[in-house]
Amino acid sequence: MTVPPALELRDIRAAYGRIEVLHGVSLTVPSGCVFALLGGNGAGKSTIHKVASGRLAPTSGCVHVAGIHINGADPDQIARAGVCTIPEGRGVFPNLTVAENLKMMTYKGGLRLRDVEERAFTRFPRLKERRKQLAGTMSGGEQQMLAMARALVTEPSLLLLDEISIGLAPIIVGQLYEIVRQIRDEGISILVVEQFAQTALKVADYAAVMAHGEIMHVGEPKDIEAEVSAAYLGGAA
Repeated sequence: MTVPPALELRDIRAAYGRIEVLHGVSLTVPSGCVFALLGGNGAGKSTIHKVASGRLAPTSGCVHVAGIHINGADPDQIARAGVCTIPEGRGVFPNLTVAENLKMMTYKGGLRLRDVEERAFTRFPRLKERRKQLAGTMSGGEQQMLAMARALVTEPSLLLLDEISIGLAPIIVGQLYEIVRQIRDEGISILVVEQFAQTALKVADYAAVMAHGEIMHVGEPKDIEAEVSAAYLGGAA
């Protein structure tokens, strides 16, 4: 039996008001892989992320998750289909402690706090050390770990990551992408939207380069290195 793609976008067009920003984008994320969506500012990457997560309805085209057509579904319905989103900016509650942020996840699907904390602290031991600390007072890397921990305790089948490297030191970004690799090895499919290409390509199975609201190149990282460099003005990726 053929396994359907984790995510499939077919001829997607999307707009903000009267301004169209995606011009017939088609993209397939195979099951059990890391797919890196690359491109500079304004390329349309984050808009694809919003369409895939249900936060922005396409003006035309189809969105499929695990072979199921989800056009018109709201973010809660898409989450119940196994999709979990970490938006740009991380989305943690800064005025709550780490433990309180994790507790928020117990209201989804009847999860027990003990199980939520065990899953989170096993993967991110640093969060256990910060258990009683306000999330807003932690470093950017620690906040990103908390955002990922909250997402992963729901055991999603598809994880959507948007610009996880923004504002972080290279060594922290490398650590986060090592976690992305581990998540992939556990069988979770991942679409990672990223401006800084080279780190994402080190863990990606496939990648696409976007420009001006269109997919310009798709392939395995080794096959599109030249296109990535060209997209980033001579390799400044």
